[in-house]
Amino acid sequence: MSSKLLRGTFILTVGTILSKVIGLFYVIPFFAIVGDYGTALYSFSYIPYTIFISIATAGVPLAVSKFIAKYNALEEYAVGRKLFKSGVAVMLATGVFSFLIMYGTAPGLAEIVMNTSGEDQAKITAEDVTTVIRAVSFALIVVPFMSLIRGFFQGHQSMGPSAVSQVVEQIVRIAFVLAGAFFVLNVMDGDMVTAVSVATFAAFIGALGSLGVLGWYWVKRKPHLDQLLAEDKKTLDVPLKKIYKEILVYAAPFVFVGIANPLFQFVDMMTFNRAMIAIGNSQNEANTAFSVLNFQSHKLVIIPVSLATAFSLTLVPSITTAFTANDRKGMRRQLDQTFQVLMYLTVPAAVGIALLAEPMYTVFYAHNDLGTEVLATYAPVAILFALFSVTAAILQGINEQRFTILSLLTGLLVKLSLNIPLIKLFETQGAVISTALGYLVAIIINMLVIKKFAKYPMGFVTRRIVLILVFSGLMAGATAAFYRVLVQFMSPASKFHSILLILISAIVGAAVYFYLGFRTKLLDRLFGERVAQIKRKLRLPI
Repeated sequence: MSSKLLRGTFILTVGTILSKVIGLFYVIPFFAIVGDYGTALYSFSYIPYTIFISIATAGVPLAVSKFIAKYNALEEYAVGRKLFKSGVAVMLATGVFSFLIMYGTAPGLAEIVMNTSGEDQAKITAEDVTTVIRAVSFALIVVPFMSLIRGFFQGHQSMGPSAVSQVVEQIVRIAFVLAGAFFVLNVMDGDMVTAVSVATFAAFIGALGSLGVLGWYWVKRKPHLDQLLAEDKKTLDVPLKKIYKEILVYAAPFVFVGIANPLFQFVDMMTFNRAMIAIGNSQNEANTAFSVLNFQSHKLVIIPVSLATAFSLTLVPSITTAFTANDRKGMRRQLDQTFQVLMYLTVPAAVGIALLAEPMYTVFYAHNDLGTEVLATYAPVAILFALFSVTAAILQGINEQRFTILSLLTGLLVKLSLNIPLIKLFETQGAVISTALGYLVAIIINMLVIKKFAKYPMGFVTRRIVLILVFSGLMAGATAAFYRVLVQFMSPASKFHSILLILISAIVGAAVYFYLGFRTKLLDRLFGERVAQIKRKLRLPI
């Protein structure tokens, strides 16, 4: 893997993981403030918002980064700057238009969300959902413009602005979420709908914080960007019409990648309660189970996917550059390294969450048998989330993005077809199983396309992944054995004991896993000189 790709991936990985970790740990106080009812209401509004925001940004960061990387590789820097200047106005208009549509259609969206049963005994009403959807819709005004700036920096292989702005956005948003919800409920003695509306409005406040950071980076780095502009070859004068046509071609599949997870969740929103009620659950029981699935467990499961998100952001400009230069050998080397590093870090994280589901759920929420079962089933699906993001990014880089739409639509069809039958058979876990099957089908399609059009031989990577799975199995065995001993002395129903169980078990599991990587020199092959430096510091044989 090239040092630039590794460095860019590292920066974005750190930023994305920090952002996700901050976004994970806030659920502990947030759940304590609003409970199951508040988190269910929050998730009912956030899933439509996520779909809208993905469409509004139109895959802008990745599409713009790919476009700019392509023309920068040709030393036609003015083309990228031309896109940026016109894109500012376009993204502002897109943001305002998207906000007006979401705000205006909120009642209809709420009716779709709440259309589950004639016997509606639930506390949550369509009016409540309408209120919180409208509160979160204000973020649409800012986010598209912000995404354009992030894409511009990423296209110049500058990942720092995106990473820092993501972290700042999360910090500002979460501070507003917690302070706002607490203030409404405990100081103003307000109702839950108002508290959750304030919490969702925090997305707009966080976006403003991120925009401020990106503005600072723009001022700081403009001299360097102007210097590149001065070195422009001036051999191409691409009209705006052609620029936007190219951006739309790039962006359409990115939209589908961005809304893949929310679309799968949206299928649950439309079918989950109906299926649960059909097998004898009350509306309130269905709402609680939905909150466990699509908010509480999902927040924990999505953490291992952070690496995949960082890889997808750095892969697109890097692979586009190699593809444009016809450097197929370099591109295959990057793909080999990417799949191996991704699986080496994602698989043990997902397995660890599944093994420690009971204490993890207790720490973040409360001891709950349903939460434990759902989290243990859901955690391995994170591997599929990660693989879909990365394989879709690779398709963008090799200009076969049309197949991303095909694979996602096929996966969604599988989810739609199986969701209600599987929920009726396995209740909440049935929704997890249908999601896993849908993603698996989409990934298989993506991999077949990569193999054919990139002429990518998969034998070497397959052997390495089998080795990683063996290491993960040995780690899981050691961790599970150690955990069984620990629970004889500590209770996973206690938050304090659960923290100790997680820390001790995770240290044991990580020690076994990385020891195997060191002994077989797999770590050396994946991370190169960085591992050699660590070995020298620890005075270990290289």
